[in-house]
Amino acid sequence: MYDFAIVGGGIVGLSTAMALGKRYSNANILVLEKESRWAAHQTGHNSGVIHSGIYYKPGSLKAKFCRQGNQSMVAFCQENGIDFEVCGKIIVATEPEELPLLENLYRRGLENGIEIAKLNPGEVREIEPHVNCLAAIKVYSTGIVDYKQVCQKYVELVGSRRGDLRLNTKVEKIIETNEGQVLETNNGTFATRFTIDCAGLHSDRVAKLGGVKPPAKIVPFRGEYYELKPEKRYLVKHLIYPVPNPEFPFLGVHFTRAIDGSVHAGPNAVLSFKREGYKKSDFDLGDFWEVMTYPGLWKLAAKHAKAGIQETIRSWSKAAFVRSLQRLIPEVQADDLVPTHAGVRAQALMNDGQLVNDFLIVNDRNAIYVFNAPSPAATASLEIGEAIADRVPCLPALRNEEMEVG
Repeated sequence: MYDFAIVGGGIVGLSTAMALGKRYSNANILVLEKESRWAAHQTGHNSGVIHSGIYYKPGSLKAKFCRQGNQSMVAFCQENGIDFEVCGKIIVATEPEELPLLENLYRRGLENGIEIAKLNPGEVREIEPHVNCLAAIKVYSTGIVDYKQVCQKYVELVGSRRGDLRLNTKVEKIIETNEGQVLETNNGTFATRFTIDCAGLHSDRVAKLGGVKPPAKIVPFRGEYYELKPEKRYLVKHLIYPVPNPEFPFLGVHFTRAIDGSVHAGPNAVLSFKREGYKKSDFDLGDFWEVMTYPGLWKLAAKHAKAGIQETIRSWSKAAFVRSLQRLIPEVQADDLVPTHAGVRAQALMNDGQLVNDFLIVNDRNAIYVFNAPSPAATASLEIGEAIADRVPCLPALRNEEMEVG
């Protein structure tokens, strides 16, 4: 029997296994991933940004974990020889009505204890010569990394502590027992004293397998990107973001320089008709029916109809996508961009149409469920893993060790 079984082999599941392995060196830890590789979904399709935490409500888990995670992720990369760069980013206001929003964001950054500075247009041009703006904020601590490399190191560290890592293993049924739970999968049956659901896009479904009613439904939003052609990469030296709509959970299309030197432009944010729908043509009838019959979606759509229409237009019209980018860098032309990868965000949505804006982690008798951990979860993964380990009740088999180490 395993002491802990973690469902999901993305960056949150792996960081949780790592945190538990450090805390309880005699624990038997199992990680189950249904895909043939680690970090196959949200982690492996994100933009690779080490976020600062400037956007998040002071006092929230996102603000706390992201700010701490920014530092711990950089330290982890340094210690383990993973390529990264703290390049900084600028957030720019291009319209007069955005200036108060930029000022509010600046104050929030200060409240969150982030090193930031106001820039005028001339100061912006000194660091980003091709950017158009009325004013900007520079965020010094933002960085870039390849989170797939980070996850691979997590895997190595979990394995070095006797963790049992299983790919191609999908949980299909969860049975409660007197000692914990039995996980029935397509690749065997596993008994565990405690289960941790880090299944991302399927976290609510895994909870239902465990007999738990999720407090929110996972609604998938696809984010589509373009990439600047190599000869046009000179247009972007750092990371360039617009002022976000404070009522909308997405940051708007922006320019992100990756650790391999490429420059991505995007993403938009459109409803996906498949939980793992990375292409416009991807469709799953069950996923589609589930989300379209969910009252929370229609309440959300009514509230953000204009923004939703704009995002959909950008999805189907490259010209509209380019116009959004030209607000930041007027020189960018359609011929400078080629389509590249897309990602799918697992966004928890309440029945009343309210988006879950913070990380949502719920304890049950023999399990913990991570119901909402989209961006900045990769940045904050080490902190999330430790927070989940803090919430795990001390199992009888591990009590002596806990007394020894703490």
